[in-house]
Amino acid sequence: MINFRYHVVSLTAVFLALAIGLVVGTTALNGPVADALSENVNELRKDNQVWRQAVNNLEEELTREDDFAAELAGVVLPGRLTGKRVLVLSLPTGRKHTDGVVKMLQLGNADVVGRVDLQDKFINPDNNNDLLELAVTAARPTNAPTTNLPGNGHGVETSSALLATVLLDGVPEATPISEADRRAVLAAYTNANYLTPSERLTQSAEAVVIVSGPPYPDKDSSKKDESVVKITEQFDRTGATVVGGNGSEGGNLVAFVRGDAVLAAEISTVDNANTVQGQLVTALALVQQVNEDRAGHYGVGDNAASLVPGLSQ
Repeated sequence: MINFRYHVVSLTAVFLALAIGLVVGTTALNGPVADALSENVNELRKDNQVWRQAVNNLEEELTREDDFAAELAGVVLPGRLTGKRVLVLSLPTGRKHTDGVVKMLQLGNADVVGRVDLQDKFINPDNNNDLLELAVTAARPTNAPTTNLPGNGHGVETSSALLATVLLDGVPEATPISEADRRAVLAAYTNANYLTPSERLTQSAEAVVIVSGPPYPDKDSSKKDESVVKITEQFDRTGATVVGGNGSEGGNLVAFVRGDAVLAAEISTVDNANTVQGQLVTALALVQQVNEDRAGHYGVGDNAASLVPGLSQ
């Protein structure tokens, strides 16, 4: 019969053999293996330094390109938008680069009558019925026309049509909206946290720059992207429209406009307005819209006609 002492001796012998094997193997391989590993580490370190330098060079190049575009804007923009009343409509996805777009418009001497930041709540499909009701209640105490508002039950579309009516003056037969009525309608949406207007907005605009960004990534993305298109369509019905976006694929606003023959013929798009270069081009696209009544599609995307508009003198 095998006793407990035999098991202990056997296990001890096994572990002792393993320990001796590890010591012998390590001693035998330590030199060549360590040298090879050290050489690989050194090569990886050198590669890492090369890639880090490449990244730094690209960042420096991008900075210089931005600086070049900013300096070029000071040469080509001044005076091109003098006397043109422009509204800037900022969508939630385009908020980060809205200030840059506004700066370029002002550099062109545009009269930026105001800026309106639409909030995520305005795009949220859960608020459809509330927006439908608000379009009626906001306009009721004012002279804002409501007879031609869309009646298809889409709250974003209906409210966008009302806002376009009071913010733009592109409908010749419409009765001009007073400043008091404009402020009353905006106050209704502001108090309900659907939008944030700038302090100015004392007069209507003849053109609008809509600043957008990438498509929505959440579960309601298709409905939200559709709402963004509805907003753009309603403002385009009332005034010259330029979309300054970020990217031109994946179902974002720029991609949709370029993919629709009717909208593409009326609305200008810029797919890199998240950069200084694109912000400059956004202003130039507006120059083309208001001075030549012509739409164009610019940027770095495959579906862009060119990098910049070809403007007449």
